[in-house]
Amino acid sequence: APFGLIYGVSARSASIPVIAGQSMSFIVFAGSAQFITTQLIGANVPAGIIILTAFIVNLRHALYSASLTPYLKQLNTRWRLILAYLLTDEAYAVAIIHYQKPGDMSRKHWYFLGAGLALWCTWQISTAVGIVLGTQIPANWSLDFALPLTFIALVVPSLKDRAGTAVAATAGIIAIFAAGMPFKLG
Repeated sequence: APFGLIYGVSARSASIPVIAGQSMSFIVFAGSAQFITTQLIGANVPAGIIILTAFIVNLRHALYSASLTPYLKQLNTRWRLILAYLLTDEAYAVAIIHYQKPGDMSRKHWYFLGAGLALWCTWQISTAVGIVLGTQIPANWSLDFALPLTFIALVVPSLKDRAGTAVAATAGIIAIFAAGMPFKLG
């Protein structure tokens, strides 16, 4: 919920009209792409650059999709399209752990659907709250911490061995040391 709220506030700060800001959440439903798009719109960057940037940011979904393919290949096209629309970092993290558990695969897509719909509804509501409240949210709430905490919560349950834990720890250390890089490259 904090991400949608933050996105809504940033959309208003970038002077994106209310309908356009909420529509982006409804149509795009990709937080990272929405955040970067909003920042670029606020900086008056040309549309072609904005579209290319959003495309590149969302390329990770191709990797998510590839790793989910063995679990979804028995589904018809309509189901795969619905689940593709609901594919987010959070939905992937929850779904892949569920898919990797032993059991009947014929109904596991309902779990993915439930997770995706819950995230989608939360995103829409929190976006609307952020757009409506906008600048009324106190700056001292410092909601920036929500993003790293969410990703930590997504990664920790998937750490199953020493190698994975070492990779996660190394990535965390690099992120800490790279945080101060110019142009927000860290």
